[in-house]
Amino acid sequence: MKEFWARLSAKPAIAVELITASLFISILALASPLFVMQVLNRYVAQGVDATLITLTSGVLIAIALELIFRQSRMHLAQLVSSEKDEVHSLAGYSTLVRSKLSALERVPPDNRRNIMNGLQSIEQAYNATNITTVLDVPFALLFVFVLYLLEPALAGIVFTFIVLVFSGGVYGASTMGSKTNDITDASSENSALLGTAIREAETVRAFNVAAYLRQIWEGQSKRLMHLRRRLTLHQGLIQSLTQSSNALMSVAVIVTAGILVVTGEMDVGAMIGANILGARALQPISKFSQLGSTFAKARQALQLVHEFSNLPLEPERGSALSDYSGGIAFRDIAFNYHGDNNPLFESLTLKLDPGSVLVVTGGNGAGKTTLARLILGLIEPTRGNLLVDGLELQQTAAEWWRKQVIYLPQEPALIGGSIGENIKINNPEAPDERLNQVVDIVGLRRFVDESEAGVETPIIDNGWRLSEGMRRRMALARALMTDGKLVVFDEPTESFDAAGVQVVHTVLSTLAKEGRTIIVMSHDPKIVMGQHIVLDLDAKPIPKISAVPGVVQNETPAGETIRQVTND
Repeated sequence: MKEFWARLSAKPAIAVELITASLFISILALASPLFVMQVLNRYVAQGVDATLITLTSGVLIAIALELIFRQSRMHLAQLVSSEKDEVHSLAGYSTLVRSKLSALERVPPDNRRNIMNGLQSIEQAYNATNITTVLDVPFALLFVFVLYLLEPALAGIVFTFIVLVFSGGVYGASTMGSKTNDITDASSENSALLGTAIREAETVRAFNVAAYLRQIWEGQSKRLMHLRRRLTLHQGLIQSLTQSSNALMSVAVIVTAGILVVTGEMDVGAMIGANILGARALQPISKFSQLGSTFAKARQALQLVHEFSNLPLEPERGSALSDYSGGIAFRDIAFNYHGDNNPLFESLTLKLDPGSVLVVTGGNGAGKTTLARLILGLIEPTRGNLLVDGLELQQTAAEWWRKQVIYLPQEPALIGGSIGENIKINNPEAPDERLNQVVDIVGLRRFVDESEAGVETPIIDNGWRLSEGMRRRMALARALMTDGKLVVFDEPTESFDAAGVQVVHTVLSTLAKEGRTIIVMSHDPKIVMGQHIVLDLDAKPIPKISAVPGVVQNETPAGETIRQVTND
């Protein structure tokens, strides 16, 4: 309930209006039982039609006013909920897109999806209806007080049942927490299996994985269904006990009131009115007691969202050079993944002046992609510093820095936009002339012209329906749109046909002639022709740095500066 009070305290003026409206609603709700009492005691006894008309008019006005107050209160409750729900939603999504990648990757993708889906549980728990239900709980005592004025014994009976039902609801909510946690964990496991079946449909069929996955799915589904049945039975028990409590309270009130009527201490109208008052007093308590599961899910979802939102974020601000020349330096860089004590590489010290060409070689898992991500500032080194024109990379503004880099990742993905939006995503202000120029450079002209709407054709499923070669061409076009001074290509010829490989070589040659600093990650040491530096990540733990014939030295140990001569 902390979240409930936090939402109310965040809007004190609206909270006061909500409480006031709840009070008036409860007072107006007294009109119905009082109407029954007056009709039985006055109209039935005396038979005066004017009395019935007056009583009926009064109760109709009260019912109309109660309806108006309830609708107004519902709108006020929505104001309390909507803004907070939007804050949680934005905070969760901001963490997804702005948290540091090294921290985000420690949270499995399916867990991230479940955390975001949990926002719906929070929204459902603290919707306007549930907020008004909780607000009605304390005003149940108003009906008890009126009942006390009629007959203290009846008030005592109703109050006893209120305490019992309320206590049962609180206990039920506390016991549902662990059950909800178990269901969430089991759902995460099923979600991972479901994701595998959807994303890797071809692999599942090509390698006969279906039977294996089906066996695991059967076991996990049985466990999840068992947990859900237990929770449903628990909820059903609470609901049944609540309904039985309502019936038992009505019996107790009628029996006690009947005895009082027989002894002449109460009339029939008061007996029926007392029964209605008791039912109205217990109604909000009964509703509240059935919200245990809803609040338990929301509580767990909130905890997960808060933990997720505590992931460190990339800084929105930082330094930016007015004219970055393309220089980059590695100073005693070391990196190892979280939980792995063996460094991928260490003691990497290397300075690249503007216009230098570096080829990073190594087998699978040697650390080529990791080094590319370090250069982009997507992850941080375990030790050491990376400097760009003498400025520490961690001090730069991430958005500015990534506009300085022409980056082609090893496994490029696109976004859910048009072809043009994908290519211009990191430089949306670029003119259409530049867009068309880049399309021609990477060999996308035929694909664009044959597409239904040209560059406005939408990209489906983040581009994974496209061939890998076509997706890489679009990624190459996206990279060239930044027009940065530093080029970082990770396995640029992978999955390309001969024409695609020629495009890559032509692009690299052009960028080199323009004086860009080029860093190419490739298992092929001959990816770049001419004078360049080679960084061999297969040499462990300290990478080997060497220069091809034509530079100042043929080979230097890690730690020395190598200046690249002009590349023709």
